[in-house]
Amino acid sequence: MTHFRFWFEMPVRYSDLDAQGHVNNAVYFSFLEQARIEYMRALGIWRVEDNLLSIGTIVAEATCTYKRPILLGQTVRIGARVTRLGNKSYDFEYQMLVNGVEAATARTVQVAYDYATGQSIRVPDDWREKIRAFEHNPDL
Repeated sequence: MTHFRFWFEMPVRYSDLDAQGHVNNAVYFSFLEQARIEYMRALGIWRVEDNLLSIGTIVAEATCTYKRPILLGQTVRIGARVTRLGNKSYDFEYQMLVNGVEAATARTVQVAYDYATGQSIRVPDDWREKIRAFEHNPDL
């Protein structure tokens, strides 16, 4: 099991289900998005009182490996961590657990983005510092 320092819990709602009675594959990405936002909030990269556009990040790539179905009434525990800091992009890795059992793994590539100019930008230095410190990884 991969080591994660950040965990977020998300209860499964009725609206998350598909016709087969389990969490729809697309909803997994909504769960990941919420975990990612909570990670950024926890590190002080984004604050609730800030303008939503101040996050300055967009998803460039997203993949998910589904290991087992997630059902109504369950709570999904999502581990999130940054595994790479590039010049303009950075990678998140995730693990989704239900009752301690792996239900899915995922990865997203984020791009630092300036919404005012409509262009990608260098990952801000303060983000780098906060992520490196939180992840205890100066090599990021």
